[in-house]
Amino acid sequence: MDISKGLPAIQGGLHIWITENQKMVPVPEGAYGNFFEEHCYVILHVPQSPKATRGASSDLHYWIGKQAGAEAQGTAAAFQQHLQEELGGQTVLHREAQAHESDCFCSYFRPGIIYRKGGLASDLKHVETNFFNIQRLLHIKGRKHVSATEVELSWNSFNKGDIFLLDLGKMMIQWNGPKTSISEKARGLALTYSLRDRERGGRAQIGVVDDEAKAPDLMQIMEAVLGRRVGSLRAAMPSKDINQLQKASVRLYHVYEKGKDLVVVELATPPLTQDLLQEEDVYILDQGGFKIYVWQGRMSSLQERQAAFSRAVGFIQAKGYPTYTNVEVVNDGAESAAFKQLFRTWSEKRSRNQKLGGRDKLIHVKLDVGKLHTQPELAAQLRMVDDGSGKVEVWCMEDLRRQPVDPKRHGQLYAGNYYLVLYTYQRLGRVQYILYLWQGRQATADEIKALNSNAKELDVMYGGALVQEHVTMGSEPPHFLAIFQGQLVIFQERAGHHGKGQSASTTRLFHVQGTDSQNTKTMEVPARASSLNSNDIFLLVTAGVCYLWFGKGCNGDQREMARVVVTVISKKNEETVLEGQEPPHFWEALGGRAPYPSKKRLPEEVPRFQPRLFECSSQMGCLVLAEVVFFSQEDLDKYDIMLLDTWQEIFLWLGEAASEWKEAVAWGQEYLKTHPAGRSPATPIVLVKQGHEPPTFTGWFFTWDPYKWTSHLSDTKVVEGSPAAASTISEITAEVNNFRLSRWPGNGRAGAVALQALKGSQDSSENELMRGPKSGGTRTSSSVSSTSATINGGLRREQLMHQAAEDLPEGVDPARREFYLSDSDFQDIFGKSKEEFYSMATWRQQQEKKQLGFF
Repeated sequence: MDISKGLPAIQGGLHIWITENQKMVPVPEGAYGNFFEEHCYVILHVPQSPKATRGASSDLHYWIGKQAGAEAQGTAAAFQQHLQEELGGQTVLHREAQAHESDCFCSYFRPGIIYRKGGLASDLKHVETNFFNIQRLLHIKGRKHVSATEVELSWNSFNKGDIFLLDLGKMMIQWNGPKTSISEKARGLALTYSLRDRERGGRAQIGVVDDEAKAPDLMQIMEAVLGRRVGSLRAAMPSKDINQLQKASVRLYHVYEKGKDLVVVELATPPLTQDLLQEEDVYILDQGGFKIYVWQGRMSSLQERQAAFSRAVGFIQAKGYPTYTNVEVVNDGAESAAFKQLFRTWSEKRSRNQKLGGRDKLIHVKLDVGKLHTQPELAAQLRMVDDGSGKVEVWCMEDLRRQPVDPKRHGQLYAGNYYLVLYTYQRLGRVQYILYLWQGRQATADEIKALNSNAKELDVMYGGALVQEHVTMGSEPPHFLAIFQGQLVIFQERAGHHGKGQSASTTRLFHVQGTDSQNTKTMEVPARASSLNSNDIFLLVTAGVCYLWFGKGCNGDQREMARVVVTVISKKNEETVLEGQEPPHFWEALGGRAPYPSKKRLPEEVPRFQPRLFECSSQMGCLVLAEVVFFSQEDLDKYDIMLLDTWQEIFLWLGEAASEWKEAVAWGQEYLKTHPAGRSPATPIVLVKQGHEPPTFTGWFFTWDPYKWTSHLSDTKVVEGSPAAASTISEITAEVNNFRLSRWPGNGRAGAVALQALKGSQDSSENELMRGPKSGGTRTSSSVSSTSATINGGLRREQLMHQAAEDLPEGVDPARREFYLSDSDFQDIFGKSKEEFYSMATWRQQQEKKQLGFF
C-alpha cells in the first residue's frame, strides 16, 4: 500500500482514518469520537506544544472494533506500519481494542467515545447532523473517560449502576441508575449535550430521570418505547478497573531469536533501572497483565522492529491474557512518560550533550519575585511561590494541641516533634496561604492524626483557603527552606518546649547543607567521624568550643551560609577547622578517627519526568487512577479529586463538590507506596482546593484562567455541553417534569399508536419551528432541558445582539440567542461555523458571547 500518494502533510493535532473497501479513508473531524464496531481505525496524534503534551513523540493507534473482520484488521495494520515508516522513530505505537482502550486514547475524545453498531455504508455520512428519525438506546459508563455503547432497545439492557440515554431524535432522555455517583451523572449529561449539539444542531429536548417517581411524564415516554418494565432492575455491574496495587506488578523480559524459536527470558522485577535496556536488543515489559510494552533498542534490526506487535500478541497468548490486552511499542529515545516512570530513574540519553532548557539552569539563578508571580511555569519548576519573605507563624504540637513558637526560635525544629508552619504571602494583589505540616521521623500515629486535625481547624479559620503541604523531615521542599532564610536547624533530641537549653557536656555534630538562603538546612547527625563528608561543612559542638569544619570540596557560598548557622546553634567560641588540619581534641570528641566519604560528589541530576494527571477513585478500598494525557484546566471538574504527579511533589486537587476529601492524603501515600519505580514515601504531598491553586500547581498547565471558577453565572441554568451543569441535576428533573408533553396511553404497550403520536408531535414541532415565531403569540415557558429553534433564514443580528431578555423576539431562548442567527451572519460575527462554535469548551463559548453582545 502506498500511502505517500494523496496523504496530506501531517499537521499538529488529531488525524483519524477508517477502513472502507480494503482501503483507509479519512474521518471528517465532526465525526471524531464515533467508532463503528465492524471497522478498524488508525488514529494519529501529533503534539502541537511541548508543554501541553507528553514530549516530542507522536502517538499512532491501531483500533480494532469488536465485529471487525480479518480483512479490515489487515488493512489497518498495514496502513499503520506504512504511516509509521513515514513518521520515523519518534512515534509511540498502540494497539487498542474496543471498550478496553488506553488512557492515552481516551484522552483525545471529550466528553466521551460513542460505539456504533454495524458498519458504515459507503454512501452514508459518519454522523448525520439534524437527523431526527432515530430510536436508539445508549449505555453510558465511565468516570473520567466516558463511553456510550448502542445496546438493545429494551429494559433488559438497564442496570442500577450505569446511565442510559434513550435517544428519540427530538427528545433525549437520560436515565440515571440509582447507584450512579454525582460525577458519573455529570459526565453522562456532558456527553448527552454533546450528542444533542453535534448530531441535532442543538434542536432537541433533554430530559433527565434521576428519580422515576418524580418524572412520570418522562417515564411514560420511556415505557411507550420500551414497554412497561417487568421485574426489578439488574444489579450494578462490578467495576473492572485496574487498581494501583495491580499496576505495581511489573516484570521485564528479554526477547530474542534462537534459530527458528523465539526466546523470552524474565530479566528483572522492580525496582527497574534504565541500564537493563541495551540498545541492540528488544524487551517486553509486562505491567500486571493489563498492559504490555515493547521497547526497541535503536540498534535492533528492522526485522525485529517490524515484528514488535506480533511478538507482543504471542506473549499475550502464551501468558493466557485477554486478547484485548493493550499493547504499546516504544522506541529507544522516544519513550512515553508512562513507560519511563516504571523505572527508578531515567536519563534522556540523546539530550545529555544538548543545551538543557528550563529546570537545570533555573535551580541556581537568583530569584526574581516578580517573575515568579507573573510566570507560574517558573514557580512550578523551581517549586517556589516567592522568595520566602512573607509572614511566618509556627506552632509546635504538644499534648496533641498546637502551641505557638517564639518567633526567635522559628527555625529550630526537633526530630521528635511535629509542627504547623503557616506562610502568608501576596500574589497579584491577592492574599494566599500555605500551611506546611512538618513531621519528624519519630512522630506516632496519634500525633499525626492530631496534626491533621489541627490543620483542619486552621483551614476552617481561614475560610478553606489554605494550601496544605505534608512535609517529612529530610525531604523539605525549597520554599520551606527559604521561609527560614537559611537558618533551619533540625535537632535530634526531642524537646518538651523550645526554651529548653542543652546540656553543657553534650557533644553534638551538625551537617550544614546548601549554598544560599533558599536551599540551606542544617541537620543534627550522629557525633562520629563516619558522619563527615569532604564535600560539605559540619559544626561540632563540644563542652568548650564549637568547631566549624570545612571539607575540601565545599565552596565560598557554603562557608558563608555556615557562619550564619553557627550563631543559631551555639554561642560558644568558634574555631574554624580545615579538612586535614584537625586538632587532636576534634577527633577525640568524635570518638576517634574513622573513614568517611571523600570523593568529589557529582552534581545531582534533576528529574525531568513529564508531569502526569490522574483522576482518583476507590474500589474495594484500593486506589484506582485514570490518567488524563495531554491535560488542561478543563480536565479539572468540581466533582473530582485529581492527582498531579510532578515527580518531586504529589499534588491532590480537591474539587469543591468532591465527596472524598478525607481520603486524599491517604490516596497520595498509597500512590507513592504502590508506584512501580519505588518512590520515596517522604515525597511531599500537597492538598490544593479548587479556586485556591498556587502557581507551583498552575504552572504545570499549558494555560490557566484564574477567573474560571469565580464566574457568577447562575447555577440554576444548564449550559450545553458543560460537566459543571450537572450540579443542578435535581433542578433539571424538576423543570422537565413541569414541561408538559403529550400524554401517552397508560396500558404500558409500546404500540404503534404511541410511537406515531411521538413522531407526529416531533413533526409538528419541527414544522412550527421552521415557520418561525408567531407574532403576538404567547411565549412558552423554557425548561432547563432547552428547546432550540432553527429559524428559516435566521433573525436579524440587531434583534439579538445587546438585547435584554425581555426585549428578544417571542420564542427566542435568551441563553442561546446566537443560535437564531442565519449561518452566514453567525460566520461573519463569530468567525466560525455553528458546529465549530458548539464544539468549543463551554467557558470559551460564554466568553465569546459576552464579548460580542450575545450574553
